Amino acid sequence: QVQLVESGGGSVQAVGPLRPSCVAFRYSNSSSSMGWFRQAPGKERDGVAGIYTGGGTPYYADSVKGRFTISQDNAKNTLYLQMNSLKPEDTATYYCAAEPGAYCSGRVRLMGRTTYRYWGQGTQVSVSS
Repeated sequence: QVQLVESGGGSVQAVGPLRPSCVAFRYSNSSSSMGWFRQAPGKERDGVAGIYTGGGTPYYADSVKGRFTISQDNAKNTLYLQMNSLKPEDTATYYCAAEPGAYCSGRVRLMGRTTYRYWGQGTQVSVSS
């Protein structure tokens, strides 16, 4: 059973930065589709960024484009989300998700909740003005 563990959230003032990470345990696939999602209180869980770790175009929500960068270290089975120019509206619990061995492309698939079977427990990001 794949296990995803996020860390690196925290409380910061506007601008930030923060870099949450997600380590995948019991993960034997060299290439997978992975994504970052976030959920604010009272709101749905929305896609923030998605990537195919075997290479390809990453996708971002319009609200974070140009400020956030998704990346991976395949040797460490780790996914990152570099978050710059943070705003109070970025406050949410951030989750990583994985679909091992699956090649997904395009914004809808890589940033869609239904693409992913495995989810982490989330890491809280709080941004104050």
